[in-house]
Amino acid sequence: MPASTIRVAIVEDDREIRQLLRSMLERADGLQVVGAYPDADLYLADRERIAPDVVLMDIGLPGTNGIECVRQAKPLGASTQYLMSTVFESPAYIHQALCAGATGYLVKNADPEEIIAAVHDIHAGGSPMSPPIARLVVASFQQQSQQSIQDHLLTEREKNILDQLANGLMYKEIAAKAGISTETVRKHVRNIYEKLQVGSRMEAVRKVYPGR
Repeated sequence: MPASTIRVAIVEDDREIRQLLRSMLERADGLQVVGAYPDADLYLADRERIAPDVVLMDIGLPGTNGIECVRQAKPLGASTQYLMSTVFESPAYIHQALCAGATGYLVKNADPEEIIAAVHDIHAGGSPMSPPIARLVVASFQQQSQQSIQDHLLTEREKNILDQLANGLMYKEIAAKAGISTETVRKHVRNIYEKLQVGSRMEAVRKVYPGR
């Protein structure tokens, strides 16, 4: 067996889906299925023996669900990457799975080519997500950023200026776009800093837009 072969485990309670996934992955170049389990507890009991590189993990499992399984297993083997495969397209589930230690998230109707590519990608250090999931993550992040701005009681003008600061505009550029003086922009920026309790543009942007 080549040294580059990726050891894959499957945790899926639906027997037909589990068998289809196993058959598909076993036919793919560079992958070896080292275990396929109908529930989380069986996987957890066998995890150390099979030493998987990547685990394709369902969320809606009987007993211990997939998210809790990842939360328990990740500290026991940090090098193992968990790729969630689920029907749940919910920001709450996505957030919980990622916080538990998952590094990828696919919907169950993903094409075989997408699943195989995701296994290779996650093993290579990527964080693959199905397009619908990626859109949910972006939308959730944008909502959180907007809520953060609202929570800090910024005025509409201050929100607009902060957004332009985040996009790298200089004070004079912001002033020209808004039809106000550069000094007025400076006053707004000072108010923003005071409300956010920061001392620089970078700190303000990171506080409201943590992903930038």
